[in-house]
Formats: sequence, C-alpha cells, structure tokens
Amino acid sequence: MRKIIIGSLAAASLLALSACNKQPAASSNEAASNSAAAATGIKGTWKADINSVQFDQKPDEMLLQNGTFSCKSCTPAYSVPADGAFHPVSLPYADSDSVKVVDPHTVTETAKKGGKQVSVTTMTVSADGNTLNGKFTDSSTPGTPGTGEFTETRVGAAPSGAHPVSGQWKPTKLSNFNDAALTFTVAVNGDDFQLSSPDGTSYDAKVGGGDVPIKGDIAGTTAAVSKAGDNSYKVTRKRGGKVVGETTYTAGSDGKLSAESHNELSGSTLKWTATKQS
Repeated sequence: MRKIIIGSLAAASLLALSACNKQPAASSNEAASNSAAAATGIKGTWKADINSVQFDQKPDEMLLQNGTFSCKSCTPAYSVPADGAFHPVSLPYADSDSVKVVDPHTVTETAKKGGKQVSVTTMTVSADGNTLNGKFTDSSTPGTPGTGEFTETRVGAAPSGAHPVSGQWKPTKLSNFNDAALTFTVAVNGDDFQLSSPDGTSYDAKVGGGDVPIKGDIAGTTAAVSKAGDNSYKVTRKRGGKVVGETTYTAGSDGKLSAESHNELSGSTLKWTATKQS
C-alpha cells in the first residue's frame, strides 16, 4: 500500500502506487470567466494535504503463518519465507524481498531491485490486535527518499495461530509524510506539460501526445497527458504498454488543486487536494 500512496500523492504519482508498490475525476464547476485563470493556476509547486486523502479500495490482506509471509492483496500477489533473508520476487518495483519477524507484534519488510534497497516498511499491531501502525521509507527513486506513516484498522480476523499482522486491514490515516512524498511541480507551456518531484521522478509530455517515460521510475512506467477540461489534465500511466492507472488534476477557483487517482490493477481510488507553495 505504501507505493500506492506515494505514487498517488507525489509526482511519481504519476504515479505508480502499488506494490507493494500506491491510482474517475475530480470536477470543478466554475464560471467561464474563471476557466483561463484556473488553467493557468495549475502551474506551480504543490503540496498534497495529507488530511484530505480519501480511500476507496478493497482491504489490504496479509498472512504470516508457518514461516511464510504472503501479501494477498498486492498486485501481483506474492509469498516469501519470513526468515529475514532475501528471496526472489517478481514485482514492478522489487526483485527480492526480506520479511523479518521482530517480535510477536512487529514485522519488518525490506525490498531490493538490482541489488539496491528500494523500500523498508515496519508494521506493528496493537496489543488488542485491531490496529496496524506502519512506517516506511521508499528509496526506489533517484532523489530524496519518501517517508511516512500509516494506520489501518482490522476488518478481517487473522487465522488461528497466525502472526497478528495477518488478516484484512482498512487504511484509516496517513501521517508524517515528508515533502518528497507530498510535493510536486507542474509547468504548462502551450501543449507541453511537465511534472517533477523532489523524489527525482519527472516527465515532459505533449498534451494529447503519446506515452513518454517517467524518468526515475524503476518499473519502466510511462505517462501520457490529455486535456480533461479548461482547468483539468488527465495523466494515464502504463507499464509494458498496459494501462495501470490514471490521475486527473483539476485547478479550482479556490486556488487549490484536486486530484483523483485510480489504480487499474487493484481497482483502488485515492482522492486528495493540494495547496500551492509557489
């Protein structure tokens, strides 16, 4: 879920979001006299409001039992021995994964790609077993790593004898995300649309043109930009030529940016708003 979140909030947000590595369209009813201003208003540096995020997704589902960890809701799903060693996986953002049981309530998962560490996530379940608190560092991009915390609430019980991290979980809260995970800059010049982030990801696409590579995205994701309205742009992301997600950015007359990100692989949707920094 961490990648989905970062992907959907940050530039990479063009973002990827899945993963196991976290993207329909926000609308704004504005008078015609405000349309040109709104379109121009999308330019600048924006910071997503972490408290504005709305989740619409199936529960996250994991199982840690009999020495094996499985992420059943990841796309694609995968399983590895929970012995602290690295084992091969075939994921967009990782080719090896390590799961370590720290204690009866805590698990740490570390992913690598090409021998380089790309993420670390620590998940701790409360004493009553109903709340999961997570911390992550995503270093899969060439710039500043994204960091943050998340809280999930149990909606499906863990099987008998399984580690309490097992079961189904519903995301309820995000917190302490750094600027690399929340900040992005948009530049629009004629039919040229550029988006970049402190995490080192960026792309430069022609509005209405073809797919372009997202620089810094280790999964080989591409982006294509189309006009969704006088004050709105839609970014379509693909991997291997297949659509994996779409994000629509809409500049409102209130000076804020609304975004809606849909992940085609998981069927999840994230809605959020951002405030202009400069």
